Amino acid sequence: MRAYDAVKPALFALPPETAHGLGHAALRLAQATPLIGPLSDRLTVEDPRLAVEAFGQTFPNPVGVAAGFDKNAEVPAGLAALGFGHVEVGGVTAERQPGNPRPRMFRLPEDEALINRMGFNNEGADAVGPRLAAADVSVPIGVNIGKSKSTPLAEAADDYRYTFERTRAGGDYFVVNVSSPNTPGLRELQDREPLARILTTLQEAGAAPLLLKLSPDLAAPAVEAAVELADELGLDGIVAANTSVRRPDSLASPHRVETGGLSGAPVETEATQMIQFVAKRTDLPIVGVGGVADAEGAYEKIRAGASVVQLYTALVYEGPTVAHEINAGLLDLLERDGFADVESAIGADL
Repeated sequence: MRAYDAVKPALFALPPETAHGLGHAALRLAQATPLIGPLSDRLTVEDPRLAVEAFGQTFPNPVGVAAGFDKNAEVPAGLAALGFGHVEVGGVTAERQPGNPRPRMFRLPEDEALINRMGFNNEGADAVGPRLAAADVSVPIGVNIGKSKSTPLAEAADDYRYTFERTRAGGDYFVVNVSSPNTPGLRELQDREPLARILTTLQEAGAAPLLLKLSPDLAAPAVEAAVELADELGLDGIVAANTSVRRPDSLASPHRVETGGLSGAPVETEATQMIQFVAKRTDLPIVGVGGVADAEGAYEKIRAGASVVQLYTALVYEGPTVAHEINAGLLDLLERDGFADVESAIGADL
């Protein structure tokens, strides 16, 4: 039995944010001591077949941590030591903000899912930027940029630019987040005119590589329009997709009634379908997010067109060895299907 299976019941007896804080504390301890070396040796799957080149970055493996887990760039080195091939920190906003009132995160264990309405709680760009710049991390670090809650929508572009300028020194790529369901009015910025204003403002400030994170709740024509804009402006990639406000009929947990973004197993199939939909309409690299919890799920997203994948909810349900297990499993799947490496499998089902 994995060690995590033994401690999981105790963690699940705690409020989700409390358990999350304990996980962060353990990672901070690991990255501040010599423990980080043996941890990395144990959990990192080193194999050149796993390496991926995308939007100017070299990923040692395709499995990354999604935004939301490390909002304040406190443990990117610890996460890298767990075997992840990249870490996306944030969402970071220009202003420090507490987020929404607690409780604001809910486990749905019957569904292997989470619902969160965190509301971009973070310490703000002025605090996160220097910490990020000082981090010593061996894998690419992405910065997920959100809008401050108090900033009017009309001033959003300057708000995003402020955050980028203060985090640029420590980021390897930057993700424009206009698709979180937990900041009032934010998704209105997915309309073409305000979105183009934000993206061009960031490009003028030198943001690169620059990616756009889409909502899974967009109708197909809106997804097509966003992808067309990304191509038109010469963005470097697409992140598909954020959490969903939809609630599948299959949800069994009593927490299904909570408001916020749904993540985990219930959104896996829809997320993979969205990746394939986007991949058929652009040659931009895609970061695939939504329900990844095992090698088979990651492999499906890669074959659907994702260059790399990300997870968050699986860390809660599968524990800290999940990246190792997925990467080891991917090697088996590549060998089974006759692919020389991950890059050869990208888009195989298109």
